[in-house]
Amino acid sequence: MTTKVAVIGSGNIGTDLMIKVMRLSTTLEVAALVGIDPDSDGLARAGRLGVPVIADGVAGLVRSPGFDDVEIVFDATSARAHVANDAVLRPTGRRVVDLTPAAIGPYVVPVVNLDEHQDTPNINMVTCGGQATVPIVAAVSRVADVRYAEIVASIASRSAGPGTRANIDEFTETTARALEAVGGAARAKAIIVLNPAEPPLVMRDTVHCLVPAGTEPERIRAAIETMVADVAGYVPGYRLKQQVQFSTLTSRPELAVLAGTDEDLLQVSVFLEVEGAAHYLPAYAGNLDIMTSAALRVGEQWASRMGENGA
Repeated sequence: MTTKVAVIGSGNIGTDLMIKVMRLSTTLEVAALVGIDPDSDGLARAGRLGVPVIADGVAGLVRSPGFDDVEIVFDATSARAHVANDAVLRPTGRRVVDLTPAAIGPYVVPVVNLDEHQDTPNINMVTCGGQATVPIVAAVSRVADVRYAEIVASIASRSAGPGTRANIDEFTETTARALEAVGGAARAKAIIVLNPAEPPLVMRDTVHCLVPAGTEPERIRAAIETMVADVAGYVPGYRLKQQVQFSTLTSRPELAVLAGTDEDLLQVSVFLEVEGAAHYLPAYAGNLDIMTSAALRVGEQWASRMGENGA
């Protein structure tokens, strides 16, 4: 018995998610792909694949005959659109996975805190940078107090569509908040770089954590390597680019400002690469692939929980 889902957003992320569900999931079934542009490639592709198509947005979805069977809705539109979509969906009682930076519901990174939100009606998938880097900060936090975390997410400019570009401000704010709320950092900052290089480069993420100088590096390294393997369980292209690096830092005014302390610190530097699975998008678009892969993991675990509860 499969759980029927609808995907709102016929752009790159929504279309890739639709294809992932169809190719990879044995527990989910796409009941509709929803868009607002009847001429979009996503809706055209859905039609060719036999997926019901709705071209008049969330209003059309809730009016459609098949909506009664839909239990989970994935929203892959934009932060502003999700606010309006949630207002329409909330009275219907559907579970919602938000792939935009709107953050109406709590931040969820599957490998870190999904178990805490199995019954939450609307959860937020943070950002691509958040899905890639929050697990690393969370891993370090399990071993030491992270006084400050800073991440730089570098993605191919070609993989940043209109939705991503419109949400740049929300990206930095949402990612930084998730590094604190989910990752456990006392303070955090996030930076995104749209790399114009040709040919396009895969997503790269750099994570710097400042922890007390007395922390054992090998415990941190082991925690990070375990976490990377866990994320790679649902994002196969997620990997360490090189060994975790450690630098002992003596007290300096600029670090005191960042970390909020004048103690000696150990800097932990982690360099990641995220290659996409190329189900719909090019392999360099790991930033989009990690979002859809994480959302798929949430949907499947929700469906499993529903099955156990007879929902």
